[in-house]
Amino acid sequence: MKQFKAESKRLLDLMIHSIYTHREIFLRELISNASDALDKLYYKSLQDGDTGLSREDFCITIEIDKENRNLLITDNGCGMTKEDLENNLGVIAKSDSFNFKQTQEKQEEIDIIGQFGVGFYSAFMVSDCVTVRTRAYDSEEAYEWKSKGAEGYVITDCEKQSHGTQIILHIKPNTEEENYDEYLDSFQIQSIVRKYSDYIRYPIQMDVEKSRLKEGSGEQPEYETIVEKTTLNSMVPIWRKAKSEVSEEEYASFYREKFYDYEKPLKIIHSNTEGVSTYSALLFIPGKAPSDYYTKQYETGLQLYASGVMIMERCEDLLPEYFGFVRGLVDSQDLSLNISREMLQHDRQLKLIENRLEKKIKTELEFMMNNDRELYETFFQNFGLQLKFGVYAQYGMHKELLQDLLLFYSSHEKKLVSLKEYVSRMKEGQEAIYYVCGDSLARIEQMPQTELLKDKGMEMLYLIDDVDEFALKTIMNYDGKPFKNISSDDLNLESEEEKKSNEEKIQQNKDLLDFVKESLGDRVAKVVLSQRLKSHPVCLSTEGEITLEMEKVLNAMPSGSHVKAVRVLEMNPNHHIFTTLQTLYKNDKDKLKIYADLLYGQALLMEGMPIEDPVAFSNKICELMQ
Repeated sequence: MKQFKAESKRLLDLMIHSIYTHREIFLRELISNASDALDKLYYKSLQDGDTGLSREDFCITIEIDKENRNLLITDNGCGMTKEDLENNLGVIAKSDSFNFKQTQEKQEEIDIIGQFGVGFYSAFMVSDCVTVRTRAYDSEEAYEWKSKGAEGYVITDCEKQSHGTQIILHIKPNTEEENYDEYLDSFQIQSIVRKYSDYIRYPIQMDVEKSRLKEGSGEQPEYETIVEKTTLNSMVPIWRKAKSEVSEEEYASFYREKFYDYEKPLKIIHSNTEGVSTYSALLFIPGKAPSDYYTKQYETGLQLYASGVMIMERCEDLLPEYFGFVRGLVDSQDLSLNISREMLQHDRQLKLIENRLEKKIKTELEFMMNNDRELYETFFQNFGLQLKFGVYAQYGMHKELLQDLLLFYSSHEKKLVSLKEYVSRMKEGQEAIYYVCGDSLARIEQMPQTELLKDKGMEMLYLIDDVDEFALKTIMNYDGKPFKNISSDDLNLESEEEKKSNEEKIQQNKDLLDFVKESLGDRVAKVVLSQRLKSHPVCLSTEGEITLEMEKVLNAMPSGSHVKAVRVLEMNPNHHIFTTLQTLYKNDKDKLKIYADLLYGQALLMEGMPIEDPVAFSNKICELMQ
């Protein structure tokens, strides 16, 4: 027995237990090696022109021998000489495929999957003995390589009728933790092939049991089981075809089948990119958000292929989180097949692809917004919340990328508008982008704070999602225009004459305002006369960065933090209720305290906030009614 020409026990243990995270990967690796062997012989036939072979002659065959617990993978490719066996299978981490590519003149034309020479040894994850029988093309001699693992291998002469390689895996017995029988199950083998190797360019064939109607079975149909050689893989990836060759229905059918969605995709993005990073991408924006999309259970990421072989079901590193709604796949010749999830996270090519996909997705969304607004609004209703979270996340790192994709409901247009569209319609001299927060559009429409801006004909953005105000505060300003909540105490929309008139009224009613403030205690920071109110007697505004809407959102979070906005009670000096307050201040200060409590409660209710003591509030209403 010969020893491996490396620190075999340690390295082989690393292959089996560390590099590959799923045992089923072994079949992907062996099929990929078989495909490379076919590629090399096909390339030789093109160079020499004397093999008498065409691509249609090549295939990979899988056989299951349950009785002897053997799984066989056979190809009719270039095969190996004794020296090849010694050099390639006797040295762990040496790739004959990689060396073959390096020795050819037109390396860029050769699409070889295997690069590191470690994939073959993944076979030991599921088998306790691996046998390789091979015969090189143009040779009459065949050899057998046999190994039970790290202790070494044996090479002997053997009989083989034709060129190519056959790998025989003796599947391990079951253990309490592992069910190795599944790798002797026909259905499971078919499933693994379709999952990882569906787009290998050569047919992968296996004898499969099928039922068929017996001939002459009469009125009562009878079925019989037959064994039929079946091609398991599709061979030609849809994403490698030209866009003009693929119909919308074919795209939709592929999407439904691969991503288990009943709805057809809202948008299809098919691109082939060459240059520093060469890859094909087929991306889909779903027609409807999955029911679990905005939960922790939802898994994002694209399928990742290397030369048509799937190496990862969900590669999160290919998509930024804010575009996590995109489904699809990426296929690149620049990525190695034999790499683990941990290594992928640091792969330079992967980062290049992510950056390009990010730009591509944004470009497609902008095009949809500008050229098919109805379709974009459908998209935004499903996934707009994710874009807003993307603006707010990571301290606004991606706000410039995403801000032009956002839509908010407009008080003027009565529909969703972009920030760019709002700014383009701003009144002359308008210095800020005004917005108002609430639980619903109907509630916002009735809020007393909106009266001043409506009176001045100014457009407002209605924010109804919890993240909306946080997103706008993260953006800070758009096109040089700051965002301003209409409930802020510094709107500064009054004329000098209006300001002067209000100051006079404040001085005239200073004692009344101080009394109401004293009655309410620390529930409000101050009580002022309002210039924004028209038909309502009171409203609440805030001082500082924390608004009432932010207070509601932050206090509803599971963190248990208690945040309170600095509240200001604004009173309408032109409302008849204020006249009543003036009279009570002179004649009945006790009743004025009740009025102050009720007006503060009214202001809370109009903000959609709870009454601090509903029982006391009700009792005071009853007291006045008596």
